Amino acid sequence: MKRLNYKKSERYLFVDGYNIINAWDSFDKSIPLEDQRLQLVDVLSEYAHTVDEKIIVVFDAYMVKKSAGAIYDYKGILVVFTKEFETADHYIERQLSEMKRVKGVRVATSDNIEQQIILSRGGVRLSAREFEVEVELSKQKIFTKQKVLKKKAELTNKIDDEQLNKLKDMNL
Repeated sequence: MKRLNYKKSERYLFVDGYNIINAWDSFDKSIPLEDQRLQLVDVLSEYAHTVDEKIIVVFDAYMVKKSAGAIYDYKGILVVFTKEFETADHYIERQLSEMKRVKGVRVATSDNIEQQIILSRGGVRLSAREFEVEVELSKQKIFTKQKVLKKKAELTNKIDDEQLNKLKDMNL
């Protein structure tokens, strides 16, 4: 599995994928786990456009025999599958150690032991519930911005070019 390079000037958000899936009610637990994973990474890729953080979502491959692990880019976020016998918690802990107290690191998980380790390594913990609220607020911001842009486009289409130029001159 390739090694990630961290920059001190950037901010990072690690997400314990299965922990979030299990904690959020928005995931339909009756659908296959792979579909739930795809749903989460889609939500996170949308969310990534509203924050100034590199998002790294980590999924356990703990029980997957002979898994060497994998890291790939999905719509602007990094998706990590750990290697066999490695939990997401252990992977995130190791990454935090390698970062050597890079400022601006948050970890979204509701695992209590993991939260204590995150704090001891200089990171900021974010419970699954806090993270869910944060993501929902970002969706509302996107929706509101889309509504404003749509209304602006509708208004622009209703005015003639002369009136539009006068508005532009007035910085409206």
